Amino acid sequence: MSLTPFLRLPLTDLTGCLINHQTYDKCGKFEMKMMDCLEAYGLERGKKECADLIADFQECVGMNKQLMRFHAMRNERYKQWLLGERKKAELFAEAPRVDAY
Repeated sequence: MSLTPFLRLPLTDLTGCLINHQTYDKCGKFEMKMMDCLEAYGLERGKKECADLIADFQECVGMNKQLMRFHAMRNERYKQWLLGERKKAELFAEAPRVDAY
């Protein structure tokens, strides 16, 4: 995990602030907590001290647990369909009504 560019130029200083998650409502707070912790401890010690905040931020950005849960549920429905416990029409839930939102 590197927070600084490999080659530091004036162009990288100008564009470095463009790559962050502060404009997204979902992960902005996680990123700020992580960066505050890393700033307090420094990068090397912060990797150990802030490991839980870094993991939370990476989960927010990557959604790995959410995708694994989705795939497990889809595979279970498909397995039930193959075993005959579910009909083809019941493979997925009914769509909500058009005016349900």
